[in-house]
Amino acid sequence: MDDGPESVTALARELVRRPSRGGIDDYGPVLAVLEEWLTGAGLPHRRLYDGEDGGGALVGLVVEVAGGLPGPWWVLDACVDTAGFGDEDAWSFPPTAGDVVDGWLRGRGSADSKLAAALFCHLAAGVRPFAGELRGGLAVLLDADEHTGAFGGARAYLADPRTPRPAGVMIGYPGPDHVVVGGRGLWRARLVVHATAGHSGARRPALGAVSRAARLVQLLDAAPLPDVREGDGFPLPPRLTVTAVQGGEGFSVTPDRCELNVDVRTTPSFGADRAETLVRGAAADVDAELPGPRPTDVHPEASWPPFQLAEGEEPAAALLAAAREAGLAPRCKTAGPSNIGNLLAGEGIPATAGFGVRHEGVHAADERACLADLPRVHAAYRRAVLRLMAGDR
Repeated sequence: MDDGPESVTALARELVRRPSRGGIDDYGPVLAVLEEWLTGAGLPHRRLYDGEDGGGALVGLVVEVAGGLPGPWWVLDACVDTAGFGDEDAWSFPPTAGDVVDGWLRGRGSADSKLAAALFCHLAAGVRPFAGELRGGLAVLLDADEHTGAFGGARAYLADPRTPRPAGVMIGYPGPDHVVVGGRGLWRARLVVHATAGHSGARRPALGAVSRAARLVQLLDAAPLPDVREGDGFPLPPRLTVTAVQGGEGFSVTPDRCELNVDVRTTPSFGADRAETLVRGAAADVDAELPGPRPTDVHPEASWPPFQLAEGEEPAAALLAAAREAGLAPRCKTAGPSNIGNLLAGEGIPATAGFGVRHEGVHAADERACLADLPRVHAAYRRAVLRLMAGDR
């Protein structure tokens, strides 16, 4: 089967033409394109469903190519759901264009990460004919529930009792200048601020929940956070952001409830415990300063640890070496945003979380991916996979 850039691009174009916005579109059509291609390529694959018993929504596909010799399993991971389109009037071409103009594949998901999904499928097809000479196995995880933040495909894959535990994962987020080897963690919470409801025109109106919440936002924004800690090797500081405020209705009611979403990006020296202590402390301070009918509720929603691989740790070492052999010069990078690598770190699975083609407009208007980079990126991942499976060809 042809595994060259033209075939990879043709599959990616079909994927971009199927809208698969996370939490909005039906994932069936985009996964059907992949299933048809995988069947034609003779690659064994199966669907992934969420839920404890795997009986929930369709959230992805997994392709597995077993080696003929004992050894570890390695995973290539790419998401096939996408960010939303945003303001479509801001686009200069349709978000589902799926065309190629001036050497760029255009449309939502072209860069993040449907081109990588197409590439990884072709890599699996290229490995399969001589898999008997290789050790362990190669899996391609096609996650259709990544942009929701639920990472449903990855969770379903790891929970599947048929899944060999991965020794490492390479995630196909785009960008040729870096191999992302780490990322800040996160701790997220929903805060509920209470007050006594009343009429806004009352002679002595009570302080409403929105006003109390506004003071809490001030305290959170001013909360002291440490800078980069010397000696721990992690290059980024923690960060706290209030990302949503919801409360009140109309004009004549003093609201009795207001909710805040708080996102804290964590580091090895400022982890989830310290993040929770800080947020709960700010909530206690506002309750003391502006007493309400009951204390502010703090509901933790999610927590992932930060992660960081050493340059010599697999699979980062194999991918860095292979990229340099392919004529690229990426550097190691620890990313500010969290990603599937954080989820995997929580499972004790090392991962790289980004290396691919040049890109523009990710999560914005006019997303596109540079096809001129595809041959070298393809060669890099192929070399890395074969090195990890001890079949240097």
